[in-house]
Amino acid sequence: MARVEEGKPYTWGRLYAAFQVLEGLAEGRSELGLPTRLKVTVGKPRTTFEGLLAKAGPQLLAAREKGGDRAKAVEVVFADVAKLIPPGPMSRGGLGQDEAEAFRQGYEHQIALYRKEWEALVV
Repeated sequence: MARVEEGKPYTWGRLYAAFQVLEGLAEGRSELGLPTRLKVTVGKPRTTFEGLLAKAGPQLLAAREKGGDRAKAVEVVFADVAKLIPPGPMSRGGLGQDEAEAFRQGYEHQIALYRKEWEALVV
């Protein structure tokens, strides 16, 4: 049996965390506005990620223009976005309960990594 960490929903949760941090770095905020948006993402992963990808370029530019640690952090986060999109199709349908839990675990894992690396930038 595969480990939760090896599944697509877990990876999608990590990807979603990268997008949330990218948005925060671009907007100059450190708090993540999450619970309701997480629910929407679990309900329509591909549709949500398509929308987030459309915003990613301008967010990258905005964060880089802020300079300093924020600009350095966004280099890593933007690269993570590319690495965390798994090869193969992404579900347009909602995730089941177990998949949603794996998604949440992946999200929390990735956020913890970012908080450890940039505690002043990601609360």
